[in-house]
Amino acid sequence: MPGGHTFLAKLIHWTFIPLYAYGIFKQVDNISQLEDFNLLIFESFFAAVFLLIVIIRFSYMRRVDAFEHSQVRVHWLHLLLAKTVHRSMYAVLVLLPLSGLVIAALFHNGIKDGIFQDIALGIHEFSATMSYILIATHVSAAIYSRVKGEGVWSSMVPMLKEGGPSKNKYVQKIAEIEESVYEKVEQYVPFSKKA
Repeated sequence: MPGGHTFLAKLIHWTFIPLYAYGIFKQVDNISQLEDFNLLIFESFFAAVFLLIVIIRFSYMRRVDAFEHSQVRVHWLHLLLAKTVHRSMYAVLVLLPLSGLVIAALFHNGIKDGIFQDIALGIHEFSATMSYILIATHVSAAIYSRVKGEGVWSSMVPMLKEGGPSKNKYVQKIAEIEESVYEKVEQYVPFSKKA
C-alpha cells in the first residue's frame, strides 16, 4: 500500500474544515449588522486570517499530487478534472474572504449600497455558493475513490482505510465505463497527454 500524505498536509487539510464551517455559520446575515464597529473589525480580522490560511494552504498543497498515492493508473483527463476542481476551490476560497474585506472596507468608508457594494456582495455570494458546490464535488469524488479502492482516500483520511482496488463486480463495471468515457473524450481533445 502506498504511503500517505505528510502529517503537515493532513493537518492543513483537516484543520481547515472547522475554520471554513465556522466562517459559514457565523457569517453576517445582513450588511447593516456591520454598523456594529466591533463586529466589523472582527469580520475583517477573520476574513484576513482566513485568506492568509488559504494562501498558505495552497502554497503547500499545490506541491502535492492528489493522486500520488493511487494504487491504480489514473487517466490524465481524471487528473485534469481533479486539478480543475481543486484549483477552483482555492479560487473561490480566496474570493470569499477577499470580497468580504472589500465589503467591509466599502461599508467602513460610508459606501453601504450602490454599484460597488452590489458587485462586492455579488462576488461574495457567488463565491460562497461555488464553495458549497465544489466542496460537495470534492467530498463526493473522495467517497467514489474510496469505493473504487484507489488508495487516495487512505492517503488523507485516518479511518476506513482501503485494502486495494475494489473486487466488487459492479464497482469494477462502473470504473470500466468511466475509463471508456475518458477514452472517448480523449478522441475529441486537440492535445493528448497519455499517462
